[in-house]
Amino acid sequence: MTIEQNKAKQHVIENELEMLKFGKQISQSLNKGDVIYLHGDLGAGKTTLTKGILQGLGFTGSVKSPTYTLVETYPINGITLQHFDLYRLSDPEELEWIGIRDYFTNDTISLIEWPQKGGDFLPRPTKEIYIQYANTGRAITISD
Repeated sequence: MTIEQNKAKQHVIENELEMLKFGKQISQSLNKGDVIYLHGDLGAGKTTLTKGILQGLGFTGSVKSPTYTLVETYPINGITLQHFDLYRLSDPEELEWIGIRDYFTNDTISLIEWPQKGGDFLPRPTKEIYIQYANTGRAITISD
């Protein structure tokens, strides 16, 4: 189900399988150079959505949360998808130590969980995805 309001689209997702399917749909609208911020509480489904996006781009391997590594990189069909998880970041300046600016190029797609922890070290997003609990499912709002 899709509801459009002020350039934002809201979708209702009932389970994990639907979240994966929705991620595959999102993958079809992504372009090299995109930076997508993923907002949502712990356990909301940000990594599951990322897995669906990766599958939609043709990735068939395992997808792990980059909670401890900060970033997982997936080369797929001539592009590189980068999945960042900034949850454990205590200071945005830590991103400078890992050379964060070098990650964002015209040949990458970047998905960033907990972007608010990155401060001014992150580029502006091309799209933001908000995942909220909605009864037993999730409500997802996408803004461009």
